[in-house]
Amino acid sequence: MLIKTRGIVLSYLKYRESSIITRVYTEQRGVQSYLVNGVRRAKPPGRIALFQPLTLLELVAYVPRQGGGLTRLNEFRCAEPFRSLPYDVRKSSVALFLSEVLGKAVREEEANPDLFRFLHDSILAFDEQDAGLENFALLFLLRLADYLGFGLRAGAELTDQVALAGPAPTGSGFSSGPATLRLREFEHYFDELLQPPGTPLSIPNGQVRRELLAVLVRYYQLHIESMSDIRSLEILGEVLAG
Repeated sequence: MLIKTRGIVLSYLKYRESSIITRVYTEQRGVQSYLVNGVRRAKPPGRIALFQPLTLLELVAYVPRQGGGLTRLNEFRCAEPFRSLPYDVRKSSVALFLSEVLGKAVREEEANPDLFRFLHDSILAFDEQDAGLENFALLFLLRLADYLGFGLRAGAELTDQVALAGPAPTGSGFSSGPATLRLREFEHYFDELLQPPGTPLSIPNGQVRRELLAVLVRYYQLHIESMSDIRSLEILGEVLAG
């Protein structure tokens, strides 16, 4: 049985000489893993580019047998070509980070139209965005938390939970020192980020922005058991320095 669906690429792994196994968040069936043959061959060129983080695809896919598992794509093509995301190192770094978070936070193998619409529309808006790129990941994760069932209404909710949970795991990116006091300093920044779009933000520099993001990742870890360290957070630190 075949289905047609839109999808958002989360990641891929090389498989054998020229193939990949890709994880895609699909509109009809949630997170699915697909074997895609031959996309790493030199000819036709460029097909592997369709499986870069957050690429929007139209798919014709085989439905796995009962019990789930790996299946294959029958057809695939770019649904909506990006204007800037793959070509801007700042945006592609954010996309890498967000795809890693999504890959660990979104696991359901069932349709969630509201979540798919949020992801799809946010990615397209980010591709078109020219200003405020450095804050997009923070705003995105705060909104995503609403769809995952642990959304926030005030910065104190976030900082209180992180403070009570104790020190962050090694490699989480959170700064050392008096964590609780530092967290209290962050409350008003999160309050600003939780306001309607267009609200002016007073985040002073890239270091504070990076710490805010690390705190937010820690908050996700408290609510999602499978959320381990996010390796691309360190890479994103270079972008957030702006």
